[in-house]
Amino acid sequence: MTEPAVLAFEDREFTLADLDSCADGIAHRLRAHDVGIGDRVALMSSNRPEFVAAVQAVWRLGAVVVLMSPSWKRTEVDHAFGLTAPVAAVGDSPVLAEAVAGQDVPVPMLHLDELHPGESGSTDVPSGFTFPRVDRESDAVLVFSSGTTGLPKAVRHTHASFGAAVAHWRDALALTPADRIQIVTPPSHILGLLNIATALEAGAWMRLHHRFDLETMLRHIERDRITVEMAVAPIAMAIASYPGLESLDLSSLRYIMWGATPVTPSIAETVTRRTGVPWVPAYGASEIPVIACNPIDGGRLDSVGRAVPGVELRVVSLDTGEPVSPGERGEIQVKSRSLMAGYLPADATADAFTDGWYRTGDVGSVDEAGWIRITDRSKEMIKVNGFQVAPAEVEAVLHGHPAVADCAVFGVADEAAGEAVVAAVTPCAGATIDSGEIIGYVAERLASYKRPSRVVLVPEIPRLPSGKVLRRLLEERHGRTSDE
Repeated sequence: MTEPAVLAFEDREFTLADLDSCADGIAHRLRAHDVGIGDRVALMSSNRPEFVAAVQAVWRLGAVVVLMSPSWKRTEVDHAFGLTAPVAAVGDSPVLAEAVAGQDVPVPMLHLDELHPGESGSTDVPSGFTFPRVDRESDAVLVFSSGTTGLPKAVRHTHASFGAAVAHWRDALALTPADRIQIVTPPSHILGLLNIATALEAGAWMRLHHRFDLETMLRHIERDRITVEMAVAPIAMAIASYPGLESLDLSSLRYIMWGATPVTPSIAETVTRRTGVPWVPAYGASEIPVIACNPIDGGRLDSVGRAVPGVELRVVSLDTGEPVSPGERGEIQVKSRSLMAGYLPADATADAFTDGWYRTGDVGSVDEAGWIRITDRSKEMIKVNGFQVAPAEVEAVLHGHPAVADCAVFGVADEAAGEAVVAAVTPCAGATIDSGEIIGYVAERLASYKRPSRVVLVPEIPRLPSGKVLRRLLEERHGRTSDE
């Protein structure tokens, strides 16, 4: 009997044996560079089958995957290298290749274009090649989540914590071997990796897309008979406004999952009205990938769902830190086996917890029936398309511009992206600020999602005597204006 395909990419399909063979070959090449238990391996790749095999290869060696966004610029990659100290690199990014070449201590890099899963002889492994036994409590993956005080932190997930997250996601979405999904979200983001790992765990069939293209995604729902679609706000908005949506056969879809940002009801309702497909809102974070999910047979657009089995949740007062009554507003805190092991740098971990509870930084309420509503952020993070942006990181770049005397970065509500980045800038005496040039300056140095959507000129940045920026005041003054 021919082994069934589990993954499709462009015009090719791959079986588990194809992925296993490729993973074994990558593992063998990494072992030749002395990569072993506990070592960290940088992985900076586009969405492709070799990415899946590379993750499996690193784990088979007992090593740790350091996920780097393919949209990162050199300064971001250098920061990640300095924080995680990988001993090897795998990927297809020229920025990664430049960073590897620029390290003081040489770091070997395996380019994914050299691999061809499924082709005979492309990933041959010598006989007798064995893998070590992996400790479930050891680190498995590092993903990056910005803090409010500076450059991105690395979130440490063990094999046990990430495995628990996969189990939670599989159960929440009720995925089975009969399901067919497609993945357009970046694999370096926790949601992208979680979707891939969960599809493999559930025995579902999945299609990877190199990048998001609405027309391609919709046509493949028809062609591949996709049963579960994953969406973030920009994808949902694109679907809602697609001119020919009614002419497509989307009858295979059981539901569309909405994640990363709270649901925009008008957009979700438009899609359901035009297609008949319901939504399943869900809620998670890099630190704890699956917190809550709506039931697949009756989701609500005004809630991110209920806590999934295996996740404890409480809401505490923003003033006292004490638990509040059902329906009252406060910070959402969680406990779970799927919770991260901590951050790098390690000294950032303590502030993320209180009495063993992880502080999500999200403000909301939980009613007596367990329905969760997210209303705000207690932290200063800006969440753009599910990616976290630290104002301090963007400000550090802006301060390097010769025409900028002072600056502050804040977030404003954005229908498509959840939030958008806005930069308030005070020019140096006699200097002229060109907003487009300032935005381009940031874009050259940081990932595209960290780029300000607009720049507002202010005579001074409002601050407390301590120097802390009054971001709320900036949001009130400039959050809804178009002045520059």
